[in-house]
Parts: sequence; structure tokens; C-alpha cells
Amino acid sequence: MALTQVSPALLNAEAQAQGFRNRIINGDMRIDQRNAGASVSVNNNNTFITDRFAVRAATGSGHTSARSTTAPSGFTNSLLVTVGTGGSPASSDLNYAFQAIEGFNIADLAWGTASAKTITISFQVRSSVTGTYALSVTNASLNRSYIATFTINSANTFETKSVTIAGDTSGTWATDNSLGLYLFFDLGCGSTRQGTAGSWAGSWGVGTSGSTKLISTSGATLYITGVQLEVGSVATEFERRPYGTELALCQRYFQSIGGTVQYTRFAWGQAYSGSRAQVITPLKVTMRTSPSLNVVGSTYAPNSTASNLAVTAYAIDSADPNNVVTDITVSSGFTAGYATQWISLNNTTTFVQYSAEL
Repeated sequence: MALTQVSPALLNAEAQAQGFRNRIINGDMRIDQRNAGASVSVNNNNTFITDRFAVRAATGSGHTSARSTTAPSGFTNSLLVTVGTGGSPASSDLNYAFQAIEGFNIADLAWGTASAKTITISFQVRSSVTGTYALSVTNASLNRSYIATFTINSANTFETKSVTIAGDTSGTWATDNSLGLYLFFDLGCGSTRQGTAGSWAGSWGVGTSGSTKLISTSGATLYITGVQLEVGSVATEFERRPYGTELALCQRYFQSIGGTVQYTRFAWGQAYSGSRAQVITPLKVTMRTSPSLNVVGSTYAPNSTASNLAVTAYAIDSADPNNVVTDITVSSGFTAGYATQWISLNNTTTFVQYSAEL
């Protein structure tokens, strides 16, 4: 029986259709490991809200962001930005929402070469302020960017938008596990980060001088969901990956353990003195790189008689993308050579978190 040869182009098209057509992770904002829908203050720092999406707001004060249940038909969540006290952006002010995309996930775009592919970005957006808004695509070095504009026509109504961007044949675009590109949604950046829409520039532009400055309107709101970045010049239907798949994609960059049951076990290990032990945490999925550690709440460790000793200090001893060894310290009570665990107690508000964000 003769075998039919399938072209590489067709195989690539089928692979994209079945698995990763959308290069944005958590574009429908379902995953929120850090905040579980709670409102978070945002300021002149990049603050992660829903998984993979962060917000920065330097102008004014009292701004918040959260995963919202206000969403258009077919979606359950959106990213909500609420302006507190607005103001006029200073020249260097950065006000935006963004996602950073890993180089491995855009390698096939061939940006920086003569074979650079066209992309289309589509999304659902709603705002209390109508007008012309801006988004931009930027490389990791922040020296190549393309600004595109879109119009919000009706206040407080979800609208479907899309922009098409010809691939960049210049610049350096990472194709490994480092930062590949940024997608920014402008909330009203200062003049230093303004440029001309519709063409590639050798600088970092986020918005235009004429685009709407949401950050200037006290109490203004902006909702975004259904964010998709795909190859081609046509916006296709939003790619809905299974929840477990989307969660695992998010966990490559951030993992949170705890918060669901009492007495969560974060790690297991062995004491090597009366006050110190080393414990190991196998990570849920392989992370982008060796992660950093953050602990929210108070943690404990049982000694040889099962008493729970308060952990007074912790630090990563060694880590790779699959496992983290943590050195934990108690005031006293360990027995050298005995097994121990790193745990929460009778609460669901303690978390051990690992981050390998871009």
C-alpha cells in the first residue's frame, strides 16, 4: 500500500489548528492563580493580575485591576482596569496592560528576517470612555515596535476588534526561552512612548499622541478578553484550549501551591540540624527557567514528635525548571536526620509560589 506524502506546510497548518494557533496564553482571563478574582492596586510597577497579564499605571493614583466576571457572550471572564484618580501623563509615564510572549512561541514568525510573517491580533474590549485607542508589539530590547490603533465606538459595550501587522524584517527577536515580544495595550503613556501608527519604528512606542488617554479620566473602566495573536492576515475565532491545558501553559511561568485545603504540604525533606532542614518541591510542570520563591502567610514544619514548628526563614538552596530545594529554618526543635515537611496549618490563606515570569 502506497503512503501519501503530506506537505510540511499542511502539517504545520494542522498543528496550529489543533494546539497553539493563539500565541497569547490565558487570553480569555480564566486563570488567576495569584489573586483569584480579588482587586489589586496597580501603580508604577508591572503588577500581574490574571495569569500572564500585567498592568502598570504611573499617572494619578488609586488605580485597581482584577479578573472580572463581566464578559461578552461566549466568555466568562475579562481583565478589568479601573482608573482611580486620573491625571495628565508626564512625558515618561508608563500606563499600559501587557503580556510578554516567550521566544520559543514566536520562533516560527521569522521576525528579523526577509521571511517575516504577518500576524493578526484580535480581542473583545469594553470601556466607559469612547475614542481611538492604541496597542503595540515590541521586541525584548525595546528598540523595534509597531503601533496600531482601534476605535471604541459605544461606551460600556463589548466590541470585537482586530488589527493586522506585517512581520518585522529588521531587529532582533528572540527564539529561545527568553522574552520574544511584548503586546501592550495603551492606557495613556507619556510622550516619550508615543509614536506613529501603522509602521515599524526603531524605538519603543506604546501609543500615539492622539490616542485616548484612559488614565486621564477618574473612574474610567476598561475590560479586555478574547485576546488572540495568530499568524495570517485574518482574525479567526478565538482558540479555546481545555482549561487544564491553559493552566499548564500558565504554570510554565507561575505556580502557586496552597489556598484550597488546610494543612497543605508544600515540600518534604530532612532536618540536618536542630534548627534547619532542606525540603524539595517537585514542580507541577517544567517551568521556563529556574524559578524564584515567594511565600504568602505563615508556614510550619513538624519535628520528630509531630509538633508544628514555625518556619522563621526560608531560601532556595538549589533549583532547576523541574524541582526546587528550599532551606527552611526554625528556632529549635528539629532532630537531625529525621524527616520533616513544609506545611500550612488550619487555613487556606497560605501560599508557596514559584515564578519564572519573563
